[in-house]
Amino acid sequence: MSAPARRVGTAGASVPVAAAVDYEDAPFRLFHLRVAIASSGSEFSDAFGLGIIGISLSRATTQLGLTPLWIGLLAGASLAGLFAGALLTGPVADRFGRRPIFAYNMGVLGLLSLLQFVVQSRGELLALRVAIGFVLGTDYAVNKAVLIEFLPRHVRGRILGSLAVFWAGGYACAYLAAFALDTVSQQSWRWMLLSSAVPCFAVLPFRLSIPESPLWLTNHGYGEAAARIVRDQFGPDVMLPVGTVAAGAHGSRWKQLLAPPWRGRTLLACAFFACMVIPYFAVGTFIAQVMAAMSLTSAYAGGLIYNVALFAGAIAGVLVVEHLSRRQFLIGSFTITTIAMLVLTVWTDVPAAAMTGLFAIFAGVLSASSILVYVYLPELFPTDLRASGIGLASAVSRIGSAISTFLLPIIVATYGIRTALGACVAVLAVG
Repeated sequence: MSAPARRVGTAGASVPVAAAVDYEDAPFRLFHLRVAIASSGSEFSDAFGLGIIGISLSRATTQLGLTPLWIGLLAGASLAGLFAGALLTGPVADRFGRRPIFAYNMGVLGLLSLLQFVVQSRGELLALRVAIGFVLGTDYAVNKAVLIEFLPRHVRGRILGSLAVFWAGGYACAYLAAFALDTVSQQSWRWMLLSSAVPCFAVLPFRLSIPESPLWLTNHGYGEAAARIVRDQFGPDVMLPVGTVAAGAHGSRWKQLLAPPWRGRTLLACAFFACMVIPYFAVGTFIAQVMAAMSLTSAYAGGLIYNVALFAGAIAGVLVVEHLSRRQFLIGSFTITTIAMLVLTVWTDVPAAAMTGLFAIFAGVLSASSILVYVYLPELFPTDLRASGIGLASAVSRIGSAISTFLLPIIVATYGIRTALGACVAVLAVG
């Protein structure tokens, strides 16, 4: 008979435990629920902050003197800032820990969101939107890493997948909140932008309560601190996580990601993420304006259906992600969305019902496939490179979506809506 499992006590003594449980198989506790709320709440906040800008700008056009160029700049500013935030934060989080960023960035984001209410010029709003994007980028780099490193594997996939639902929910709620606030005052756009601070401050207490990742602590030689967190939050019978260091872990994190062991996965992550979010943001940010440009009588109703489809698609993605291979899910989603967008591009006299339905199919399928960002993307990288890998993929995707969001109103004004949609078809076909 094997000897009873033992763990190392605080004074270095070997202490018997009833039945040691592997860190990956720890029972789900209230602490894990707090981590899930802290992560999913920030996804909702991030999406709300990005989704509110399109309608806000349409209401601020006269007061801020916005041309199509300025509308594009302001709409893409947060995505450009997100590029820098995600790219720079990943290596910092891998080297110095997740918690310093994870605990406080929602508070900073909330404060920046409040400041939008008092801007007096389009230049001030542009600076704030870039700063907001940078903070969002810090969350993209650490949020998924924290969640995957705390959750036991028997619930990890489902909870990671649910992040896509909270993202779609935040994006859709931003659309609803904007129209609910539309009649508050003649400067309703200020209240719309101000509302994005609410979810940030709501989730902040949960973020502050989450300690450092035991897996990160173990990898960096802080075994005692990791043991204390595991004992306090997981229970005395749960073992420490096994440290994992990436193969060839020497030099900068970016250099490692582009080295032969991880180059293929890095390129795959960047490519599928970028091709997914470029049309997502370009169309979604200006969905009411896009539908109006296609002569839809009730652009608001069409936009509402579009956002409901986003939310429903995210739920569908959670239900099917474990029943399809990652390859089938990716290729199938890109195929369906490419066909839907192609039909919208070439069908010049499309009836209103058909147009709304095709946009709903596009939105629903694209939203369903976005679950792979939460489930598949973290799986591609080891612990020591996870935040850097996610950060790099997020950065590449967001610079692409920033450029497309900036260009869409200019292309529509210069060449027409179908040229803009044709560009989205090309991106989806590449994906």
